Amino acid sequence: MGYVGLILGSLGAIIITILWRELLILVWRPYVITKRFRKQGVNGPKYKFWSGCLEEIRSLKKAARDTEMDVHSHDIIPRVLPHYFKWMNQYGGRFLYWIGSNPRICITDAEQAKQVLSNKFGFYTKIKPNGPVLALLGRGLVLTDGSDWARHRRVVSPAFTMDKLKIMVKKMAECTESMLDTWHDRMVRAESIEVNQQFQELTADVISHAAFGSSYIEGKEVFLAQKELQFLVLASMLNRPIPGYSYLPTKLNLKKWELERKMRNALLRIIDSRLSSKGSGYGNDLLGIMLEATQKQEGMQLNTNEIIDECKTFFFAGHETTSHLLTWTVFLLSTNQEWQEKLREEVIRECGVKVPNADNLTKFKLVTMVLMEALRLYCPVIMILRQAAKDMNLGGFMIPKGTSVTIPFAIIHLSKELWGDDANKFNPLRFENGINKAAKHPNALLAFSMGPRACVGQNFSMLEAKTVIAMILQRFSFSLSQEYKHKPADLLTLQPQNGLPIVFKPLVTERADASN
Repeated sequence: MGYVGLILGSLGAIIITILWRELLILVWRPYVITKRFRKQGVNGPKYKFWSGCLEEIRSLKKAARDTEMDVHSHDIIPRVLPHYFKWMNQYGGRFLYWIGSNPRICITDAEQAKQVLSNKFGFYTKIKPNGPVLALLGRGLVLTDGSDWARHRRVVSPAFTMDKLKIMVKKMAECTESMLDTWHDRMVRAESIEVNQQFQELTADVISHAAFGSSYIEGKEVFLAQKELQFLVLASMLNRPIPGYSYLPTKLNLKKWELERKMRNALLRIIDSRLSSKGSGYGNDLLGIMLEATQKQEGMQLNTNEIIDECKTFFFAGHETTSHLLTWTVFLLSTNQEWQEKLREEVIRECGVKVPNADNLTKFKLVTMVLMEALRLYCPVIMILRQAAKDMNLGGFMIPKGTSVTIPFAIIHLSKELWGDDANKFNPLRFENGINKAAKHPNALLAFSMGPRACVGQNFSMLEAKTVIAMILQRFSFSLSQEYKHKPADLLTLQPQNGLPIVFKPLVTERADASN
């Protein structure tokens, strides 16, 4: 009995310790943090036990999904970030809110955003991802920190040098030409083409070639599994995490594990095939460059799991963001026909009806300006999160250790204080003198983030977007279908809620010249 009593007593002590710790996290800590911020003049929505502000966020997002915007309106904040829109009107541009018991401070000041994103000392770290997000992206560049991030970056960066990217332009053009050829056939059978899905398949095709070279067909398996997994991540985004829930064999978890295995097995087959038949080298694609670096650079080795994670990251970040940049650019050119014609004239002037090459792309000034404006108005990634690794002073107010910092790119991109009274209007001319002079702050455009963790693939994305837009302009004029409903939606990335149907009309051009 004495032994049993000792065990029961120990279990009781453990349970009391856990309950006490949870009580501190769920009750005392929110009270203390709220009080600290209020003393600094920072307010926000009231913390609710366990859920924080999740119930209000879910309610506002659900109501926003039913609204429809005018096709000439680009004021997307009330629709895609309705909770931020409400809280900014109540508490100003800096406010405190809660995801469960986790505090988040939202900042919309461009200079403060720069301080957070430019910090080189690890004071603002990445947020620890939940299980579904980790399954989707892996612990690649997007989610690693510190020395691991530096090691991954040095291995991956060589794949994105301009010399390597220029070689890829030809493959980008081949994939685009294949897609456009199918559009001609589809025009006979349909009045419009839904381009959002088309662009996702195109960019997945390009990324498969860029990452896996001759193994791109197997790479498409990764794309299909990742798309399914993306929907599961969306379904769990606003759920309060329950300790141990991710290990239970629920329907959602079983599906997540199945898709994760499918992605991993597909990537393992590609990697094993490359290792067993390297011949004179591993190849010039992303996978080959990573394998080469891990063999030759002392201390830079990535193990198989890390290579798999980088492939996941590259696949998602590479195809998802670029596809939606293309979608929103086509939307804007469909509703601004004069700019569509200006861009077509520029493309024809620089390369006629021939397939554009890397040298042509550098001369597309107007195309670049329109792409920048599309990134500003409809940034694929509408916000980013960091976490204070220690007590930090940011712009004169103190952020307690462990507090998350939210930087809503979409709000900064549409700020009239930064961009002028026409901030909600389509005006590519604002980028006429470059990105740094387009707004009142040189770092007001944050589409690719900034600082040491700026997107390593931004040049890849821009070259691909220029190639695709140029080739569409060479072949077609296009306008918005009457079926389209303007409902931008935050589905991990910003995209049309119900797709983008476009009406295309073939242009009469001397296509025979294209092969000369």
